[in-house]
Amino acid sequence: RSLNMDFENQDKEKDNSSAAGSFNGNSTNNSIQTIDSTQALFLPIGASVSLLVMFFFFDSVQVVFTICTAVLATIAFAFLLLPMCQYLTRPCSPQNKISFGCCGRFTAAELLSFSLSVMLVLIWVLTGHWLLMDALAMGLCVAMIAFVRLPSLKVSCLLLSGLLIYDVFWVFFSAYIFNSNVMVKVATQPADNPLDVLSRKLHLGPNVGRDVPRLSLPGKLVFPSSTGSHFSMLGIGDIVMPGLLLCFVLRYDNYKKQANSDSCSAPGPGNISGRMQKVSYFHCTLIGYFVGLLTATVASRIHRAAQPALLYLVPFTLLPLLTMAYLKGDLRRMWSEPFHSKSSSSRFLEV
Repeated sequence: RSLNMDFENQDKEKDNSSAAGSFNGNSTNNSIQTIDSTQALFLPIGASVSLLVMFFFFDSVQVVFTICTAVLATIAFAFLLLPMCQYLTRPCSPQNKISFGCCGRFTAAELLSFSLSVMLVLIWVLTGHWLLMDALAMGLCVAMIAFVRLPSLKVSCLLLSGLLIYDVFWVFFSAYIFNSNVMVKVATQPADNPLDVLSRKLHLGPNVGRDVPRLSLPGKLVFPSSTGSHFSMLGIGDIVMPGLLLCFVLRYDNYKKQANSDSCSAPGPGNISGRMQKVSYFHCTLIGYFVGLLTATVASRIHRAAQPALLYLVPFTLLPLLTMAYLKGDLRRMWSEPFHSKSSSSRFLEV
């Protein structure tokens, strides 16, 4: 009887630990990639190499790159649609998984979101419409922000500063070396439609697959002008990288709020006004992002030339954040692994 009680207690402890792990998001953490200092330093170099490959060998790799981009956009947009599909299918079907052999097991909501995403990508391939491309680009942005984390303010500063130099160099100075604006050429160059390439390879005839348009790849958001004569562009990197910073400060705001409520400590140093303490880092950084994006748009209109958006977004987000963190006395804690500096529950780590 005592042995049975011991085994029952062990089973209960396992159930409790697994339930706690599910509540704390440990299963989600397994798929989340945290950027460290080394990756933050080498990411602009890797992006530069990829940009040069696309600049010099675009005709050779455009079909492969288009197919890979379409596959990634399909997966990302299915992830974006999944909560809506779960809400729609909950009253109609149980959340039992359907087996597809070696492909895995999927719920009805997952199958519905994937089907809608495939349909959207196919319509984009057939029409090349800019609105569908923007939808796929937004799916890529949401997926990247959901599965990538910045662990500290130091890594955030290294990453954004390196990408700022990368953006400025390839927009302003690449023409002096390569006789062409590398960033603008790669961003605006359309790719051959895979259906057109397939019809030519299979010799399906002159009218089969030849009327499909060339595709502008969903690595950016495009906005038509009021006259429709030209488009303004914003790269998804200019959304994702500041978005990762916003995600970091949102996590820190939640962490600090929970830590203060548990310790019942004072909200901050005595020389800081209560109104300043009420301003969250998230809202400060979000306002800075809006002002930086507005400044980049105005600068583009004034100079009538492409502008590196990170030249405006990085200072307008990082400088107010660093200033507020210094005034609140949180700069040292935010700078290096703020979520591991204290023994706290892991429920503070995710927002």
